[in-house]
Amino acid sequence: MPVEFPERFNMADYFLYHNLEEGREDKVCLYFKDQSFTYGEAARMSNATGNALRMLGVRIEDRVLIVLPDCPEFVWTWFGAARIGAVITMVNPLLPADDYRYYLNYTRARAAIVHEAFLRPFAEAVADANYLRSVIVVRNEEAIDGELIDSRSSLKSFSFSEVVSTQPTACRAAETHRDDIAIWLFTSGSTGHPKGAVHLQHDLPYNTEVFAKRSMSVNENDLTVSVPKLFFGYATGTNLLFPFAVGGATALFSERSTPEKMFEVIERYRPTILTTVPTMINSMLNAEDASSHDLSSIRFCYSAGEALPVELYHRWKEKFGVEICDGIGSAEMFHIYITNRPGDVKPGSLGRIVEGYEAKIVDAEGNEVPTGDIGTLKIKGDSAALCYWNAHEKSKATFAGDWCTSGDQFHVDEEGYYWYHGRTDDMLKVGGVFVAPSEIENCLLQHEAVLECAVVGQADSDGLVKPKAFIVARNGQPANEAQANAIKDFVKTRLALYKYPRWIEFVDSLPKNDRGKVERKLLKNLE
Repeated sequence: MPVEFPERFNMADYFLYHNLEEGREDKVCLYFKDQSFTYGEAARMSNATGNALRMLGVRIEDRVLIVLPDCPEFVWTWFGAARIGAVITMVNPLLPADDYRYYLNYTRARAAIVHEAFLRPFAEAVADANYLRSVIVVRNEEAIDGELIDSRSSLKSFSFSEVVSTQPTACRAAETHRDDIAIWLFTSGSTGHPKGAVHLQHDLPYNTEVFAKRSMSVNENDLTVSVPKLFFGYATGTNLLFPFAVGGATALFSERSTPEKMFEVIERYRPTILTTVPTMINSMLNAEDASSHDLSSIRFCYSAGEALPVELYHRWKEKFGVEICDGIGSAEMFHIYITNRPGDVKPGSLGRIVEGYEAKIVDAEGNEVPTGDIGTLKIKGDSAALCYWNAHEKSKATFAGDWCTSGDQFHVDEEGYYWYHGRTDDMLKVGGVFVAPSEIENCLLQHEAVLECAVVGQADSDGLVKPKAFIVARNGQPANEAQANAIKDFVKTRLALYKYPRWIEFVDSLPKNDRGKVERKLLKNLE
């Protein structure tokens, strides 16, 4: 069944305001600490926030930068900006000044909404922001830090609570077109600065229709909780937009996601859907008191960001009795387009194509490869971004016609399940044969001494590339040469001999980006 949207279309109506028309004004949609908010309250607060942005000069298509932890103000800002037709940009609030400087000038944001906890590094960047005119600060009762105000009279700062409380709670929606620019989603920045994938008003609703509603059957009885934070498009979808689109609810927390915090939040709010990542799955499984926690309210978990090792899937299912639906999405496509589904999980695979998308696997010349062969995944669907902002050549290479080139290596089996083999840039050519680091990592994780691991390529004395493993050892396990040799022998008995790691380096932790992915480029710099 095709998905169509009217010509005049605003994604804020699709995700939030339709709930008022459908009789959910008094239904709770948001939990935060000891507070709860209904759809009626959410709409009124979002309207007031949109009016505040308009009052400060934000117009349709102006960019608004959100620098907030997960909190109600994030929600009001997101929908308020969408309501008035502004373009949403949102970033990890835990950034140094240089990164803030980059985002402010790259987005040319006219207004920024910032939590007071991040004012110091943000203030350092503001002096070099040529386009920013207003900063709204989400704060406690104490006064705003004066350091945010510089000598330029064109830049003004406001208290979020004060400026929003003075605005009407009814807001005229912008008459946006379904093909107007609505939001930028940033890539992970694995090669240089993150790029903004430019999305239109209908892109996020399209994926919501085909993935959240049809493939995953998210419904109004669901309550969601997330490990990743809302600035990350993966969590924006699963932990805000998807539940709101169907009249469900979400629970937010601003603290850092740790195993202890996740167990606490799950037991407090009793969510039906948990959004997580493989790193947290591993950490929760390894928590000392893991077996004492009750996760029975959860009907399934989303996992994305990186492929879920089979070992972790089986351990999680055995310990908690909850199914994990591993999938893959991207900033370029907004969200997940290949996924396992509740009741249809093939451990180790990333599942089947979401109906509404098309996929093909191609070789270096762009020709489709036979079933079972590894190649580069290309994806097609109506949530694809328009382009990367200020990156014309890269946009042409990625968004070729209707097809988006993912840069991910896959094969598809006879039953239509897709199997991930790593990023194209991460693939190792060992003895003339391509090797996926994920295959070696999955094997390493089966060893009793390995808590976490990552595999990269390193040249030997002859200049030939061989696998090298960085390993975080489990508590109580030795991290010495004898252990390294034992792990190598373990891999040799399970994989082809040329795939075993020639070097093993034990480390205290693996470097990860703000999406929970291992930063392989940093590991390579350690060599």
